[in-house]
Amino acid sequence: MPTAVQESSERGEQLKKNGIVIRTYDIWKTYIMGDQEINAVSGVDIEIKVGEYVAIMGPSGSGKSTLMNLIGCLDTPSKGDYFINGRLVSEMNDDALAAIRNKEIGFVFQTFNLLARATALHNVELPLIYSGIGAEARLQRAKDVLQSVDLGPRMYHKPSELSGGQRQRVAIARALVNNPSILLADEPTGNLDSATGVEIMSLFERLHQQGNTIILVTHEPDIAMHAHRVIYIRDGKIAKDEKIK
Repeated sequence: MPTAVQESSERGEQLKKNGIVIRTYDIWKTYIMGDQEINAVSGVDIEIKVGEYVAIMGPSGSGKSTLMNLIGCLDTPSKGDYFINGRLVSEMNDDALAAIRNKEIGFVFQTFNLLARATALHNVELPLIYSGIGAEARLQRAKDVLQSVDLGPRMYHKPSELSGGQRQRVAIARALVNNPSILLADEPTGNLDSATGVEIMSLFERLHQQGNTIILVTHEPDIAMHAHRVIYIRDGKIAKDEKIK
């Protein structure tokens, strides 16, 4: 009889062979509030293939942020299985999860999360430092990625010397620098004016066309419509999952 570890390994290999980068099986996230159990995510099954561009959409309190934290390995499910690139991450410890976050997931946040005193170039280099990549290779890779998001001329500027849209481009470059399996963007236009937001969404479309797998978390319908598939979350469950392009 195969062990549970062997079964999960075989299942992971099959998922990878089928080009499935994200697969959740009946994942739950339950919080204990006094004598109450609150299910923020309730039995969610999601399958995302390599190269897909997916928006996860829902109103405040719907569970989409909790789901994003689970997909991004910032949190672990209370129960259920979660595979990234064929690896069962729902059973991993904190150190293993940190390694998965650095290697497999590029994060783009609404608030940019850049180091104020560091240049754009150094901000983009940081994930490569944690990956143990040598200085010369690191520098070249960071420069190349900044060029790819049209920020080459501004790479030696600090965040305070950049516009909101430029700061978000730095954050996107930092997310891309490790060649992650997925780009996970949380309300990426939330702090931008509408014109700059359109520019950033055009950049995401370009990155998708280049083969990147993108998961966009938003509560704004017009932003979600830039994706090619929308998963609607309500009360911690999937209310609808539809292809729109």
